[in-house]
Amino acid sequence: MSPTAFGADGLFGGGERYPLELARALAAGGEVECELVTFARTPGAWREPSGLRVRVLRALAHVGGHPAHPLARGLPAALRGADVVHTHHTRSAPGRVAALARRRDRHRALVTTDLGLGGDASRRWGRRFDLFLAVSRYSAEVLRAPPARTRLIYGGVDPARFRPDPAGTRDGVLFVGRLTPHKGVDRLLRALPPGAELTIAGSTGHDRRHPERGYPQLLRALAAGRSVRFAGTVGEHDLPPLYRRAAVLVLPSVDRTCYGRPVAIPELLGLSLLEAMASGTPVVASRVGGVPEVVVDGETGFLVDPGDVDALHDRLATLLADRGLARRMGDAARAVAVERYTWRACADRCLAAYRAVVT
Repeated sequence: MSPTAFGADGLFGGGERYPLELARALAAGGEVECELVTFARTPGAWREPSGLRVRVLRALAHVGGHPAHPLARGLPAALRGADVVHTHHTRSAPGRVAALARRRDRHRALVTTDLGLGGDASRRWGRRFDLFLAVSRYSAEVLRAPPARTRLIYGGVDPARFRPDPAGTRDGVLFVGRLTPHKGVDRLLRALPPGAELTIAGSTGHDRRHPERGYPQLLRALAAGRSVRFAGTVGEHDLPPLYRRAAVLVLPSVDRTCYGRPVAIPELLGLSLLEAMASGTPVVASRVGGVPEVVVDGETGFLVDPGDVDALHDRLATLLADRGLARRMGDAARAVAVERYTWRACADRCLAAYRAVVT
């Protein structure tokens, strides 16, 4: 269950794509019947080629106006009869409804994965969950999930979709993600080496706080006079070629925005890192959150301190100038992604956790 749908009727974010891709992998394995329940303005139901059933419930309202807290009449009925209910965004309104609905069905297993909404699993409501499936060790620590009921499942990537092109050429820097201050794109623009091209793929999200709502305008101003392309939201089919053509992928997330606001949870994992690595693209990322669990500094990419523009500039300049080093790092990144971070492996870890609480 995901509180927000992935796509034009929801959000184009990692927190929406994660449950969708995981559910697809679970369904494609053929071992379980899997249904993804999500929420949007327009209800619907269909079955994907993978075998995944998708049910979209109409969100009648959102608690506090937050997209992760939709209210829908059909939710309790949609959960009825499931052997396992796996909620995403632990503290979301649907997650709380699932926890309350469990009182009527003592045999249903209830597991959860936090994707950045936060909360404290050690508090009373957190005791209702049988298992916490964490996307990183950092995620489990932030959520304060009880170790005895916590399993690491990480995240995944489809190595067939995200793969290198041996005959292709690579050039320029790529960023993929929402354009919000905590992503640190302003630091990336300041760190961009002279003459380097930068493609920024992502929706122009904004924070309602003043002055952070002016962040997209700030980015445009910083990009003026440089070789920067704002690609906007990129569809699922158009995203893999961007990774294949890039010389380096950057995730410059910060623990304090350019407006001085501290960021409690900078990055739980970073799906764009896994997609770049599977594409044979070296990465430069901030040493925040769960990122160091994925990126091996000096082997599959480089890690820099969050907000360090000079270090970010130096690492980018090194990879752009030394194509041999970039290729070796990209090859190593691909090998790690294929070995550890596929959606199939993530789904298998989920299945093992489900069986532990159902049997």
